[in-house]
Amino acid sequence: MKSASVRGSVDNERVVSFDEAMEIVLAHAATAGRQPVEVVDISESVGRVLATPIAADRDQPPFDRSTRDGFAVRTEDAADGDWLTVVGQVQAGRRWDGNLSSDQAIGIMTGAPVPAGANAVVMLEHVERSGSSAEESIRLADGRKLVPGENIVARGSEAQEGDVVLAAGVEMDAAAVALAAACGAATVEVFVKPRVSILATGDELVDVTQTPGPEQIRNSNSYGLSALVRLAGGEPLRQPVAPDRRDDLEQAIGQARAADLMVVTGGVSMGEYDLVEEVLLSLGAEFFFTGVRMQPGKPAVFGRLPEREDMPAVYFFGLPGNPVSTQVTFACFVEPLLRAMRGAVTERPRFVQATLGDDVAARPGLTRVLPARLTSKRMHPEVRLVVWQGSGDMAANARANCYAVLPANTEGFRKSEVITVLLR
Repeated sequence: MKSASVRGSVDNERVVSFDEAMEIVLAHAATAGRQPVEVVDISESVGRVLATPIAADRDQPPFDRSTRDGFAVRTEDAADGDWLTVVGQVQAGRRWDGNLSSDQAIGIMTGAPVPAGANAVVMLEHVERSGSSAEESIRLADGRKLVPGENIVARGSEAQEGDVVLAAGVEMDAAAVALAAACGAATVEVFVKPRVSILATGDELVDVTQTPGPEQIRNSNSYGLSALVRLAGGEPLRQPVAPDRRDDLEQAIGQARAADLMVVTGGVSMGEYDLVEEVLLSLGAEFFFTGVRMQPGKPAVFGRLPEREDMPAVYFFGLPGNPVSTQVTFACFVEPLLRAMRGAVTERPRFVQATLGDDVAARPGLTRVLPARLTSKRMHPEVRLVVWQGSGDMAANARANCYAVLPANTEGFRKSEVITVLLR
């Protein structure tokens, strides 16, 4: 059994509220050093953060573009319902040479350049047609109106040549990749992924490849954290499990700190063998907080090891060893700092609002961040807590798709009340 608190040996012990902890992390995220830059192929840039902006290499669109299949016309000719002679057709990738004359129309496909002289495109569904394909005429259907510019995207209206279309700090998703490709960016400059050391501690842990003994468990946290780091855009570096012995732990932390960020899981609670904070303190650590008034995740710590002769200063998080606590505190605190280190805009985790599906009891003094399921109702999203057996219940966490955030100092939460939800 782990017993007898030794946390008091950390001289600058600081237990803060959930909101205070988040503000502390965000303040450091705003000044965290950025990574070096590398060039990658545009097809490999998804999930990476732009280090240099991308500008339009020509007007977007590069011509007046039709947004509908129909007929290019002059509105002044079509307004009175007169018949217009169809003198040709233009499709995407082609252009119509010449100038549209009075009382004429040109068939046009979606995406095609609008012929010179035309100032609107009337949709196929909005015209009456007469004659054969060789000698066709069209006119506006009864009751239809047409205004200049209708169904046309003007040249340069999306972006003009030289305009920055993707700023540095943008995370490349499918829309950004498509836009960069449209601007001729075959390669892009992105920030190098931050390397994140992941160090699990505890005599009870064995690797996933081993058969645990009666009193042992598999080291699931290292694998779960590795997945979270990858999803957040980092490069995980799983370290060997560190036993609950001061000398071994000091050596393990000394090796794990050779990264851009260090995450230690376990050993930060109040037992006799919870030695992580003591060892970090002996290495000169500065602690920004040593606990958070939240459930789960109360023992979480955040700090920085000082620069050494052979390596730079490094931020660290000490996360509770219970798997749900580990993943909750990663989402709330580690991910915002990691995002900033990889060059993205500093921002809070992704919170949304949803309606509670059931009554929920309060826990005075603690912000509760609990596994939940958010249903995808378009008009009225609803969230329900997942039934769980506490912060070690990995099966419940796997059934969840979000976390319900229930603030402290409330008497309880009623069904249909709107609450905050942390997406994941």
